[in-house]
Amino acid sequence: MAYFPFFMDISGGDGLIVGGGTVALRKIEKLLPYEPRLTVCALEFLPGIEAIPGLVLLRGAFEPSMVEGKLFVIAATDDNALNCQISALCRERRVPVNVVDDRDACTFLFPALVKRGPLSIGISTGGASPSGAVHWKQEIERLIPQDAGDLLDYLDGLRGTVKEAVPDGMARAAAFSILFRTCLENGWPLSDEWVDGLLGGLKEELT
Repeated sequence: MAYFPFFMDISGGDGLIVGGGTVALRKIEKLLPYEPRLTVCALEFLPGIEAIPGLVLLRGAFEPSMVEGKLFVIAATDDNALNCQISALCRERRVPVNVVDDRDACTFLFPALVKRGPLSIGISTGGASPSGAVHWKQEIERLIPQDAGDLLDYLDGLRGTVKEAVPDGMARAAAFSILFRTCLENGWPLSDEWVDGLLGGLKEELT
């Protein structure tokens, strides 16, 4: 079964990771660029986890109350019974949960990620072939320019100007499409005169 790829804003949201080993560290490193507030619970932590600023580290045994109010939970221990317990608690409370190496216990999966600034591309095989997900991630990374995030930030900065100049929805979509293609082909930033000419021409077509 394929998993639907929701994209969720987790910045400032409270996430819980149970486990302090290598797998937990990998999950933390994937999440950090998206700026959640992370609490990590374990009897012991890798030095790499302890060195990450901003984490709340709870040294001790997992307690069921820890999942309350969490935006998501990750069970990353080497104790299968504990991971399944955490999964069951989260399912009862409708808290999204990811359990390492146990697709059936998950309500969400970690995709293979390609990130360039605000651009995020997630690749999932539904757990069927993690190696396949990594392969296609590498292929996509070769296709996406390293400065793609800078381009998106630039275009985002034009959104207000475009919306004000072109109130018609279809014409506005055409403007964004032309701006994107032009930046890809010719580079950016575009001159103010060129942008004004494009928007003025689209506006005239509507009058």
